[in-house]
Amino acid sequence: MAIKQISVFLENRPGTLLKMTGVLAQNNIDMRALSLAETKDFGIVRLIVDDVFSATTALKDADFISSITDVVAVLIPDEPGGLDKVLRVLNDASVNIEYMYAFLGGRDVDDAYMIFRVGDCKAAETALKDKEIKVVTQEEIAEL
Repeated sequence: MAIKQISVFLENRPGTLLKMTGVLAQNNIDMRALSLAETKDFGIVRLIVDDVFSATTALKDADFISSITDVVAVLIPDEPGGLDKVLRVLNDASVNIEYMYAFLGGRDVDDAYMIFRVGDCKAAETALKDKEIKVVTQEEIAEL
């Protein structure tokens, strides 16, 4: 049930990010989440989109280098300690978190989602479901 994240490698220079978002806009790709990490010479944009195939095809056609990674998307309860509860479940299951980022969205503006890149997606999903924490599917991401 892991969802697909697109990682796009960009030169760290003015206009490169704009060119990438322009390609997505021209191809009617709706971004659900975005994270940007940079170094002196390049950046890595991590994207969750509504249509992974169309997005990767459009990016490739525009000469962007990208890859697809499995990640786990979780609905975070809108309550004090909501993220802490999720992190404790993953920690108790010995699931290593490599990185994470959040986004708001969906039909209910109070919903928050966290994207986790973990060492073992299946173990993370099993542990979360066992504690009745909502793991979001690719289809649900597309419908947000």
